[in-house]
Amino acid sequence: MKGTVYKSTGSWYTVKTDAGVIYECRIKGRFRMDGIKSTNPVAVGDRVAFDVETKGDETVGIIHTIEKRDNYIIRRSVNLSKQTHIIAANIDMAFLLVTLNNPPTFTTFIDRFLVTAEAYHIEAVLLFNKIDTYNEDEMLEVKYLAALYRNIGYTCMGISAKSGHNLQKVKELMDNKVCMISGHSGTGKSTLINALEPGLNIKTSEISEQHQQGQHTTTFAEMYDLSFGAKIIDTPGIKGFGVVEMDKEEVGDYYPEFFERKQECKFNNCLHLEEPQCAVKEALEQEEIAWSRYKSYLQILEGEDDSYRRDIFAGT
Repeated sequence: MKGTVYKSTGSWYTVKTDAGVIYECRIKGRFRMDGIKSTNPVAVGDRVAFDVETKGDETVGIIHTIEKRDNYIIRRSVNLSKQTHIIAANIDMAFLLVTLNNPPTFTTFIDRFLVTAEAYHIEAVLLFNKIDTYNEDEMLEVKYLAALYRNIGYTCMGISAKSGHNLQKVKELMDNKVCMISGHSGTGKSTLINALEPGLNIKTSEISEQHQQGQHTTTFAEMYDLSFGAKIIDTPGIKGFGVVEMDKEEVGDYYPEFFERKQECKFNNCLHLEEPQCAVKEALEQEEIAWSRYKSYLQILEGEDDSYRRDIFAGT
């Protein structure tokens, strides 16, 4: 039988067939080791083939094959770990929920997410949530950030999952697509999904007053069918986004504003560091490229983890 993975807990996988029948599945023990470098050999969104076994009153699916993935979003599983974690697979669109504060989302995190989406040919959209809570100065910061990424070519939208602001536009973006939603804990992912599809009643929680961080309400990735013809994958909140599976020479290609200037550099293999006649460095000096973007690029080249989130908003 064949189906799509709708939920992964690490040991059990909820698989839905094309006929709409749901099976709880495991994977073959040997399958877990065959060339799999990630902590989760099967991810939400994977198309799989499985056999059904019945033991007494229990019917269990045994996954034996993963069909070739169109794409996937991957990150380093923990700080300094060589293992990776596939967040979701076979995605048409990836939403990153961004909040200015409560909790803060920093540009290093945004850029790492966008770089990964670019690398795997996934359309990325930045949703600036909680705009109903910001004062005038904070709204100026949000508009600055949105303009920065919009000028690069990314779709950016200010929304409020609580008030419903611009949610109809989000639905229009999602039409007939498999979408993934990601972001730090507390940015409002589950609240947004509940607002898009009120009948789901996904659990949400408040922000920690002491640390201004969200509580992990989504423990495992899970996909939901929405009534307006889209699917959405809810993912656990993540603190840092470690970039993996990239050579230093290709990182700049996943920064669109770097890539479009690459041919103007003196050297074909320019890393945009100390090389002479570098078009990217010249554009940086002319303020045609944001310094925050260049800083995040350097961090990726140096192999630094972004979980400490040392960068701040507004490109400083």
